[in-house]
Formats: sequence, C-alpha cells, structure tokens
Amino acid sequence: MLRAQLTLLYSGFFLGLLAAVLLATNLLYGHTAARAPANASPGTDRVGGSHQFEFAPAAIGLATALVALTGAWWLAGRFLRPLRAINTTAQEISATNLNRRLDLDGPNDELTDLGKTLNDLFARLEASFEAQRHFVANASHELRTPLAGQRTLLQVALADPEASTEALRMACEQALQLGDQQERLIEALLTLATSEHGVEQWEPVDLDQITETVIAGRRQQAEHRGITIDAALGPAPTTGDPRLIERLVTNLVDNALRHNTPGGQVEITTNLVRDNAYIAVSNSGPAISPAEVERLFQPFQQVSSQRARHTDGHGLGLTIVRAIAHAHSAVLTARPNLNGGLHVEVTFH
Repeated sequence: MLRAQLTLLYSGFFLGLLAAVLLATNLLYGHTAARAPANASPGTDRVGGSHQFEFAPAAIGLATALVALTGAWWLAGRFLRPLRAINTTAQEISATNLNRRLDLDGPNDELTDLGKTLNDLFARLEASFEAQRHFVANASHELRTPLAGQRTLLQVALADPEASTEALRMACEQALQLGDQQERLIEALLTLATSEHGVEQWEPVDLDQITETVIAGRRQQAEHRGITIDAALGPAPTTGDPRLIERLVTNLVDNALRHNTPGGQVEITTNLVRDNAYIAVSNSGPAISPAEVERLFQPFQQVSSQRARHTDGHGLGLTIVRAIAHAHSAVLTARPNLNGGLHVEVTFH
C-alpha cells in the first residue's frame, strides 16, 4: 500500500533525525559529566539524574513516534488524495463513457500535469473510438449494398418463369459486377488494415519504376476518357514494403484519373530531394476548397457532388494512401490546385 510506505518513509526519516539529536545530546551530557569537578557529590544526585535521564527520553521518544506516525499517515493521505481521485475517475471511464474528464482543480503541480496528460489521452481515445465506430458502420453499409443488389437480381430472375436465356445471362453479369465491387472493397479494407499494422520487412524499392509500371497499366483508361498523363520520372530509390508502396502509387494515380474531367490532365513526378525519394501527383478536376482537403483522406467521405457521382470507388483510396505513408514514416502533403483538382505529394525518409 503506497500510503503505508509513505507513512513509514516520512516517520522513519523524522524519528531517525530525532534519534540522532538525542544521541548527540547524550554524548554531550556524558562529556560534560566527565569534566565535572572531583569534589562534586558522586552519590545520590548522579543516580537520581541517571534515572531521570533514562525515563524522560523514553517517554519523549514514544510520544514523538506516535505523533510522527499519525502526522505522516495524514500527510501521505493528503498527498495521495488527488491520485485516488484520478484513479477512481479513470476506472469509471470506459469505451462507452469516454467523454468524462478528470477534475483539475488545485495548484499547478506535477499531479495537475498528470491529469492534463490523461485528459489528452482520453480525448484521443474518444476520437479514435468514434472514428472506429463510424468506419465500421460505413464499411458494413458498403459491404451490404452489393450483397443486397445480388440478392435482388437473382430473386427477380428466378421469380420470372418466362425469363429468357438472355435475361438470365444479363442478371448473372450484373451479379458478377456487384461481386467484383465487393471484392475490391474487401481488398481495400485488407490493405488499409495491413498498412495501419506497420511495415514488418523493409526492402529496397525503386519508386520511379513502380510508378512507371502503374502508369503503363492506366494509359488505356486515361486515353479512353481523353485524359493526358504527363510523367517526369527521375530516380527515386527508397526502402519499404514494395507491395504497400505499389498500392500507394496505384491509389494516387487512380484517384487522379477518377476525379478528373474529360480532356483533363494528370501530372506525375518522382525524384530525390535531399536524398529523400518523393512522388507528386497532380490532376485537373472539380474545384476543391482548402477546408475540404482533410476530409478527402477520411474513410468513406465524399466532399462534393462531383466526386460522389463516381461508383467505381469506395472512398478509401486516399485513406489508404495516408495509412501507407504513415506506416513508412513518410510525409504526406495535399493542397487544391488553383484551377481545380488536387496536388498530393509523399516524401519518404
């Protein structure tokens, strides 16, 4: 028990100091007695004085010990009172009651600093739990949507006794498309979970080569939409998880193509800045206000009606980009372009 330990510590220090004082007094008394005149009365007075000297320190020491223990117990309790309040409040806070905070009334000392630190921790936990609940709710909705669509297609097809082969084939193709949509969402969720777990094995990575491969796979899609891809790929060696970095680049390019305008443009750059590899992706597209940029990196968030019209994404692309960048301790910056669109840059250290 901490209070008992503090009591013994305080009282022990005080009693030790008192014993030292009494010992010094006893030695001083003995030295004075030894220097007494030879003709001094050696009989009754010394015996009486000896008996009085032995009884008085014992009584004083016992009383002092009781006072010291009582005072130390009270002092330790008063010192630990804020800690007991902090402990009680912390025990009452749970995942469903994270809005509670510690009472910080009192002098500005180390205990107050501890309370402020715990309040900041509880605030971060509350935000984290709230974000997790929001994420799970959105993920559940996104997963249920294609399942409900598949069920409806199959039920309608089976309920029609005169359904032609062509109608059944069309229903199967639509069900397969919904299945692909669900598969892409599950893959995105798995990638997000993996990137948030961190990088376990670091390997040399050529960021420019990965970017070149991703662009080559997106050229046909860009040409189909009339979007021009301008790439300036300089050497950008770094270290990390090649699979996660490839997903980061893929999501950046896909996001730049998906949220663009017909006949628009995508600019991609890789290079070294102070020996740090970086990739920058900028696209034309709808205008984005600076206040909306942060929301683009939140899961399942659609900022504007232009972005919400796209059905081939799930609102996880930039969320995954930020998670992968964080797992690699990379610096991610984003800003809206003056003429519309978004500029995203990731620098690996």
